[in-house]
Amino acid sequence: MSDDYRIIVRATGGPDVLEREAVGALSAGPDEAVVRHTAIGLNFIDTYYRAGAYPLPLPTGLGSEAAGVVEAVGQGVTGFKPGDRVAYASAPIGAYATIRTVPAAHLVALPNAIDDRTAAAVMLKGMTADFLVGECGRVAAGQTVLIHAAAGGVGSLLVPWIKALGATVIAHVGSPDKAERVRRLGADYVLCCAFEDLASEVRAIRPQGVDLVLDSVGKASLPASIACAGRRGLVVSYGNASGAPDPVAPATLQKAGSVFLTRPTMFDYVDTRERLEAAATRLFARIADGTLKVQVGQTFPLSDVAKAHWALEGRKTIGSTVLIP
Repeated sequence: MSDDYRIIVRATGGPDVLEREAVGALSAGPDEAVVRHTAIGLNFIDTYYRAGAYPLPLPTGLGSEAAGVVEAVGQGVTGFKPGDRVAYASAPIGAYATIRTVPAAHLVALPNAIDDRTAAAVMLKGMTADFLVGECGRVAAGQTVLIHAAAGGVGSLLVPWIKALGATVIAHVGSPDKAERVRRLGADYVLCCAFEDLASEVRAIRPQGVDLVLDSVGKASLPASIACAGRRGLVVSYGNASGAPDPVAPATLQKAGSVFLTRPTMFDYVDTRERLEAAATRLFARIADGTLKVQVGQTFPLSDVAKAHWALEGRKTIGSTVLIP
């Protein structure tokens, strides 16, 4: 289509650096598929790339997840055909587009029960939640888990998922209205306090500290996360919403009680086709059985992507945000 376009960044900075660029006719190369997007996921990591916190070669596209329909496939593609509904969350950056080529190995087929907006809202965040509760965090019944930003896109998936595994959830949020939402998600305890008060609040609930801390906030929260962890507890720092954390000396972890600290990325947990399909299958099963109720809190036209970034960084969003081409 002559009006197809993508969003690119030529120089890092605020949302105003997001530019629209026309896309010409696309063809699928070997092992590729051309996908016309119907919905595109917005994630905080997109703002890191845009601002230069995570440097990328410029110019660059943005966006890591989307849902759409296959328009063409290249030589060697056997798992997909034109007309198939698909989604992805581990393809090369560039989802902010009406249409694009994608390595077919990064696509997953969408079940009929999952609509496009839900898929775009949940693929990256949902598979992130999957590895956090699974291979990385190894959540088990009887544990106690502290979740930062529990009303956010990933946090709102972590709360019910961890509850379904039989663990106790202590949720930390930034405002009373978000606290109420997290209570409805099933959190056992909801805290809305400053980070410097968090350890005392958590240990008033569980004096020995928590088994696992899932921290997407970063710089402002990591010292409190370590202080909340119990002996041999695990702190998973998986996001930098407040900026990159300051370096942590190994002795700090020792003094905190031989605490473990990791900084993972989802892409290391879906690094093979088998792992990717297994993660998507687990995610779709959690949606199908009602454990996860995906909330698309707001949508923006792709052409208004700058407004979406302003809203996300200004903490004006609830749940997931979806861009509509």
